[in-house]
Parts: sequence; C-alpha cells; structure tokens
Amino acid sequence: MGDAVRGALRVARGRVKRTAILTAFPPEWDALAHRVQDPETLAINGTPLVLGILAGKPVALMLSGISMVNAAMNTQALLERHAISRIVFSGIAGGVDPALRVGDVSVPERWGQNMEFAFAREIPGGYAPPVGIPGGTDLPGHGAWFPRDVLIGNATEAVAERRWFPVDPGLLAIARGLDVPLERCLSDGHCLDHDPQLVVGGTGMSGSAFVDNAAYRDYLAATFGACVVDMESAAVAQVAWANCVPFLAFRSVSDLAGGDAGSNQMLTFMALAAGNSAAMVTAFVDALPD
Repeated sequence: MGDAVRGALRVARGRVKRTAILTAFPPEWDALAHRVQDPETLAINGTPLVLGILAGKPVALMLSGISMVNAAMNTQALLERHAISRIVFSGIAGGVDPALRVGDVSVPERWGQNMEFAFAREIPGGYAPPVGIPGGTDLPGHGAWFPRDVLIGNATEAVAERRWFPVDPGLLAIARGLDVPLERCLSDGHCLDHDPQLVVGGTGMSGSAFVDNAAYRDYLAATFGACVVDMESAAVAQVAWANCVPFLAFRSVSDLAGGDAGSNQMLTFMALAAGNSAAMVTAFVDALPD
C-alpha cells in the first residue's frame, strides 16, 4: 500500500463520527476491548487506540493513562485527530457516599477537582488560607489544604472561575433509562453480599492522588457532597467542556476510598467493578441515537 493510499485512509478514518470511550489502565481497558468488533489498532504518541464498532456504533476506545495530566493530554490529542461526537469514561472509583457499595455503578451529574488547592500558612491554632489568589474559595480546608476553583473558558463562555463541570444532560437521561444486570461474583466464586445497582446523579471528584484515607473520604463527602472519587474523570470533563463536547462518566465502585472495614478492597474487586462499568457502557452505547 502506497503512502498516498495510507494518507487517504487516514483522512477517511478521521472523518467518521465516533463516540470516544476512555479507560485509565489495563483492567478497565480489558473489560471493554474484547467487545469492540472490526478493531483497528492505532496509537497516539504511543498511547493505545482502537477504532471499531461497539453495540453497532462507531467508537474510538483509548487508554487515557492514569491520573489527571495523562487523561487531559490524551483526551485533547484524541479530539484533535478524530471526529469525536461525545466522550464517555468507563472505569472504577472509590466510593465516598455511604449509600454506595462495591460493584455499584455511579454516573455523576457533575465533576470537580479535589486536589486543585492552596497550601495554607500555619498559624497558632490552625491555618490561614491565602487571600486574593485566583480561584480562591471559602470552602473549608483539610488541614493545610484549601480548595481552589479553576479558571477556564470555552467558545461560548469567557474565562472565569469554575468549580464544576456538568455532564451532558441528554447523555445523563439515557443513562437513567438503562436496565442492565450487574455481576456480584468473581470468577473464583467470591461473591458480594448484595446485588450491585446503577446510581445516576450526584457529584464525582477527581485528583492526582489515590484516596485510601477515611478522614479525607469524610472531608470529600462533607465539603463537596461527593459520591465517588477517582483520578481522571474531572480532567476529561474539563477538556470536554473546553471543547464543547458532550461528556459522561461511568464509574463502578471497587473500594470505599479508606472507608473499608479492613484493608482496601480495590485489588480484590477491581475486575468485577471494571466489568460492571463496561457492561453499562456497552448498553449505553447501544441506546445512543448514532
């Protein structure tokens, strides 16, 4: 195949409108990749990308990489190279809302960053957050950490302080209508004592640290009303908002972010949670109009 033909194929491929599906790391990727039909394996700056068909719809499945910078960088790179009509994230998360249990799939209606903060000056009896800094807020701190809003704009809104990045209401409505049985048992026969549920709505938080701390989990719940916490979704939500691209994230609870009765359960239930999210995302794509 000559260079001219390859170039023409790349152009044609890039013009196909696709739903982007992002996953952060291999267990999340593996739960979805085998479902993609007619896969074409590519890469963007070494990051795996598969173009194909999922539930009868054209998709671009990409490994975003773990944490905020990787997720933001690779989402933007994907948007600049392919015709992406919407972005969906599929993965696992730590449960913050006490009503959520391992295996449940959370679909928040908005996302924010829990590690966009200022380190406060220590004073007798506590901490004094800096005054007058861009994005500064009156939210309570966690020790010396005091939350800040981000400054950002897009094609329709001027640069301003922003705390929340809402998901697309139309996509959220589709998620509310899903009815998918979720797994409660691992392949080794280890089963949860409950049937996992789909929970749509509420607030998701993301930051560049893995959260396995009960006190910080309580802080996220009390300060932000968080349902789940992860390391990528808010970064992708911000990039989607900046590019005016619809966004939605499905996050299945693999652990309780430090609220577990014993040790963290992520390694135990990671595959089950990733599979539940993948099953829900597949049903979601099937329900899309295009």
